[in-house]
Amino acid sequence: MKKILYIFIFLFIANCTLNKVVNHHGVHFLEKKHDELVLNKTNANDIVKIFGPPSTISTFDNDVWIYIERKITKSSLLKFGKKKLLVNNVSILELNSKGLLVKKDFFDKEKMNKINFSKNETQVLNKKDSFIYNVLSSIRHKINDPLGKRKPLE
Repeated sequence: MKKILYIFIFLFIANCTLNKVVNHHGVHFLEKKHDELVLNKTNANDIVKIFGPPSTISTFDNDVWIYIERKITKSSLLKFGKKKLLVNNVSILELNSKGLLVKKDFFDKEKMNKINFSKNETQVLNKKDSFIYNVLSSIRHKINDPLGKRKPLE
């Protein structure tokens, strides 16, 4: 019986690994590949050879190609296996109408934390009803139609 227990413990320990599993999404080694690009010399075909197809393409005055790299792993057991962000890189490339690279920007995890977002909030223009008005309106509707057979007022 002890031999079976020892074999079971050995197999259990042998299957454990100290290396963490890293989930990778996007382009591998994005920062190194981004450094290879030369402004006004690299064209769209070169970019596709280096990076592959872009994650996102937007067209305004110039084409903007966005490439993303993200690596996530699970943290220690003390934190209940919560996911931990290792790498979060974004490369934004702007191409002119001829397909040449005119502008390139690179954002890593630290630079993204420093980006300031606007604190302004958009106000709703047609919000004429308050919470109290909605409650009283609902009560009035239930008083006028206790069985709920009439069409609701809009």
